[in-house]
This record gives sequence, C-alpha cells and structure tokens, in this order.
Amino acid sequence: MLAERRHQLILRALRSGGPAAVTDLSEQLGVSPATIRRDLVKLEEDGLLTRVHGGAVAEEGDQPFAEVAEVRVAEKDAIAERAAAMVADGQTVLLDIGTTAYRLARHLHGRRLTVITSNLVVYEELADDEGIELVLLGGMVRREYRSLVGFLTEDNLRQLHADWLFLGTSGVRPGGQVMDTTVVEVPVKRAMINASDKVVLLADAAKFPGTGMAKVCDPEHLDMVVTNAPIDPATRSSLEEAGVEVVMAGAGKVRT
Repeated sequence: MLAERRHQLILRALRSGGPAAVTDLSEQLGVSPATIRRDLVKLEEDGLLTRVHGGAVAEEGDQPFAEVAEVRVAEKDAIAERAAAMVADGQTVLLDIGTTAYRLARHLHGRRLTVITSNLVVYEELADDEGIELVLLGGMVRREYRSLVGFLTEDNLRQLHADWLFLGTSGVRPGGQVMDTTVVEVPVKRAMINASDKVVLLADAAKFPGTGMAKVCDPEHLDMVVTNAPIDPATRSSLEEAGVEVVMAGAGKVRT
C-alpha cells in the first residue's frame, strides 16, 4: 500500500473513532507497527495529528463543521442530554461553537429559556422555537465552521450575562488546561467564560488528551466537566484539585 493511501486511512480511522493505538492501526492496515510509527511521525510533522503514548489522535479543530458533526454522534448526544438536564426553565444559557453544543441545543426544544450563541447551527436549530428567546452574537462569519468570531462577538459578550456556559474543546491536558486548535476562536471562548456564572465543559473521551496548541483557560475557570468515559487519573486529579466536578453522561438525572 502506498504511503499516501495509508495516511488517508489513518486519518479517517482517527477522525471516525477517536484516539487509536499503533497496534490497532497496524492490524487494520496490514502493515508493521514500525511502518505505522513512521507514518504517525510524518502526519504529526504535517500538523494533521498528535502522537500520544502508544498511538495518536487526529487534529480536528479546523475540519469543516459538517465533517465533525458526523463523528462520535452517540457520545456527543449522551453528553448533550446530560448537560441539558442541568438547566432550569427561565435561565439563560450560553452555547459555544462546535458540534456538541449543537447536539445540546436539540435537547432544549420546548423549554422556556434564553439562549445566547455565536454558533450558526444552534441558531438555525432553535430559530423556530417560540418558547426560546434567542440571542445571536454578531461577528465575522466563518462559513465552513458555522460560527461567528472577532472583536464584535467579544464586545457583544461584554454586554451580556448567562447562568450557564456550555463550552467545547479540542482537548484537555493532564494538568486540566482546556485547549483549542483554532486560535481565532480562543478570545471568544474566554469572553464567554467571563460572561457566565457556571462554566460546564463538554468533552467526549477523545478529548483526553485531545489536541490544541492554544490555551483557553485553566481548570480553575471550570465548574463542571461532562464526559462519556472515565478520565485518566492525572487529569481527574488536576480537575478535582481545582474544585471541578466531573459528571458522567448517562449516570442519572441532575437536579436543577
């Protein structure tokens, strides 16, 4: 098999299934672990993945929204349902850009809420729900990523207040730092944090450690992390030391 074809298959496997071990990729592609390791080195040099102990994770931050929306749908939906149960009627909810926030919006239909967002897909999802007061933040449109960013978005957020922020991420470091691969989105995420009483990070298993070169915030800025799988001991310890509650999706109802 040509190297270019192997690289395509490796990236497809990582994007559809999350982090993968060298041994698993070796079996899937029918080549030696040494060949896979060389492929991972090359793909990391190209900025397409991040090598982790024993394997790799894909760089997903700059994939178009439509592609990311098809990845790990069941996991994201379980997290979204759990997060939606935290919100009480009459509250104001700030939804971040990204696909998990979109899944959360789908669980808010029929509620009496105010939703603030720079996520165009969230806006489209809730636009016809008359029970929801919908606030769309201004800004520069990132068409492929279905979001609004820039100083206009940040200025809007300085004039608003939310009871809850549901925040997305590209990855969470073992020290609990929330990371993102897309630098232009980081100032908006920070402004969202400053505008909110409670900050809840939505992170499926692929986000530990996930990816990202730009730090959004330290764990001290979070109140909760909602996830669908056990977090590695180092990251869990960092989050607990910062006073962050780790909530497992599918672990029962949340009292609001």
